[in-house]
Amino acid sequence: MKAPTRDFLVEIGTEELPPLSLSELSRAFEEGITTGLAAQGVQHGKVQRFATPRRLAVLIRKVPEHQPDQAVQRKGPPVSAAYDRDGQPTRAALAFADSTGTSVEALQRIQEAKGEFLFWSGIKPGAAVSSLLPALVQTALDKLPIAKRMRWGAGEATFVRPVHWVVMLWGKDVLPATLFELPAGRHTYGHRFHAPKALPLATPAAYERTLLTRGQVVADFNTRRERVRHGVLQAAVDCGGVPILDAELLEEVTALVEWPVPVTGRFEERFLALPEPVLLSTLMEHQRYFPVRGPNGQLTPWFITVSNIDSRDPLQVRAGNERVVRPRLSDAAFFHDTDRKQTLASHAAGLAKVTYQAQLGSYADKTVRVSALATVIATTLGIDTVHVARAAVLAKCDLLTQMVGEFPELQGEMGRDYARLDGEPTEVAEAVFEHYLPRFAGDFLPATRTGTVLAMADKLDTLAGIFALGQRPSGTKDPFGLRRAALGLLRILLEARLPLDLHSLVRAAVNAARNDAERITGKTPAAADEVVTHLEDFLFERLRGVLVDSGRVAGANSEMFEAVVVNRPASPLDFEERLLALVAFLQRPEAATLAAANKRIANLLRKSADTDAAGTVDAALLQLPPEQALHAGIERLRPEVEAQLARGEYAAALSTLSQLRTPVDTFFDGVMVNDTDPRIRQNRLALVAGLRALFLRVADLSRLTL
Repeated sequence: MKAPTRDFLVEIGTEELPPLSLSELSRAFEEGITTGLAAQGVQHGKVQRFATPRRLAVLIRKVPEHQPDQAVQRKGPPVSAAYDRDGQPTRAALAFADSTGTSVEALQRIQEAKGEFLFWSGIKPGAAVSSLLPALVQTALDKLPIAKRMRWGAGEATFVRPVHWVVMLWGKDVLPATLFELPAGRHTYGHRFHAPKALPLATPAAYERTLLTRGQVVADFNTRRERVRHGVLQAAVDCGGVPILDAELLEEVTALVEWPVPVTGRFEERFLALPEPVLLSTLMEHQRYFPVRGPNGQLTPWFITVSNIDSRDPLQVRAGNERVVRPRLSDAAFFHDTDRKQTLASHAAGLAKVTYQAQLGSYADKTVRVSALATVIATTLGIDTVHVARAAVLAKCDLLTQMVGEFPELQGEMGRDYARLDGEPTEVAEAVFEHYLPRFAGDFLPATRTGTVLAMADKLDTLAGIFALGQRPSGTKDPFGLRRAALGLLRILLEARLPLDLHSLVRAAVNAARNDAERITGKTPAAADEVVTHLEDFLFERLRGVLVDSGRVAGANSEMFEAVVVNRPASPLDFEERLLALVAFLQRPEAATLAAANKRIANLLRKSADTDAAGTVDAALLQLPPEQALHAGIERLRPEVEAQLARGEYAAALSTLSQLRTPVDTFFDGVMVNDTDPRIRQNRLALVAGLRALFLRVADLSRLTL
């Protein structure tokens, strides 16, 4: 007979939730409840989550009414302690039997390595799922990723926003529960203006349809997003164009409305003379409008906004939005005209008055450091330093423009635009923008050589400066975006295939930052070596994510990464080549034997405190054929391996070394390394140390578990 099931619905009705975190809150709420059910062994049917500005809800189909019975096993006291000399049960045995609800005679015995124990196995009847659900929901709510919770009214309840109603339906019945000091019920609420009255829900399954037909609320986030997308597309077509459907803007707008209604608007054509980034920022970032491009790809004066009401007079809604955007665009035009009265370079002197970081000085100080570092990088790569030096001077100048003061998100873009208008070389103008790239995961990398150099120098200076002050990121706190800077730096080095010595660049950046910090504060920062080590460790951890966690090097894992990081390769590109070579080598049949040999050698050397690992092998002391054969094999292959390593051909070097499998096996099978004669012992240790040193030039195979 099939076990009876019910649908379960929980809805938390709130004041307007933060749009940028709505999707994550909804996902976490669903995951928290389903994880809780799984932990209780409760299986169920389809799960739906709902999220609007005023609600989070989860609907779970076909939830069993009872938790399945659970097999329970418990180990009791040792038999030696369970019975006295006369074979009568002791207090320990009686207490254990009583705790299981049975008699001592009914207990079993099990034999383990530590002795014989009393044992009980039984069945724990499953609980009514309705009794489990309130606590599961509360736990899920407690674990939501809410940075800062708030209180409201006179109560003690806390949440991301004030809660006004709670729905918990168990089939047709209201589940007795209290959340946020509110009793759960069966009444939801529709659109704030179109359907403000309470709406009774007969069953969980009626939830979505009731809100749609009676509440004028599209509760499903994905359905609502598709409505927004389709409506904006159609509205743009009516204007003769195509909307810019930015994914993040689409997500945010969907999180702002419950009943999406596209509204077309228009601004004055004279504003089209503004740089495109200014228009896009004004319309998308500040107003959350969808701009419209014409058939020629150029921006048109049309835009699409998405209203949360179905107005009886849509022309008034349109006029209101046009009235709001006009002063924003007028301000932008004024700022642009004002900025154009002087050159971008004229702001360079003013950077000395703008603090970058109190202990590291002004943006002028940062510009000097970045310029010096960029010059070193450019010289190393054979790039003309004239453009690099000029771009470094201009890179931060747009921070003092009125446009960037009003629209901070346009830094770099306005610098590029103003540099072009000033007649700066294209390479320089592009670098002013590109030195911020990549700004986020998946963002473009700099396209110009000058921009590439400047981007690396800027990120290195930021990392070195903050690390020199001892303000490394901790937990989720990273106010200077050091993780982003490190990942951007590594992406540039790897994807642009730049074989730069990052170690020397890090040291140069750290020294410059320490000098400025000491000059400005009068205090001596942490020792350079210490800062360099900490910063390189930080970069290696980010490199692990780029190479291993992202799957960039297929087949690599953290153990392989650790085997390579032992050498602390100076170039991320060189690190990647070593890791690729190691992954390829481990596919070879010889890999397991040679890795095991490296582990054995490492143990021998570690236990031999008197060993000179760098000692030379005395051929005259090699008495046995296996050690003579191994020595001959190493010396025969050494020139070829050394040449391959010098060229960075790590895969080829490991392939060549794999020829030593047979002599290595024979050596360890037939030779006792720790001979009683200290000279012979030392000579054999030097032999195997020399073998391991060749492998170490690529990676430490002793760290691998095969």
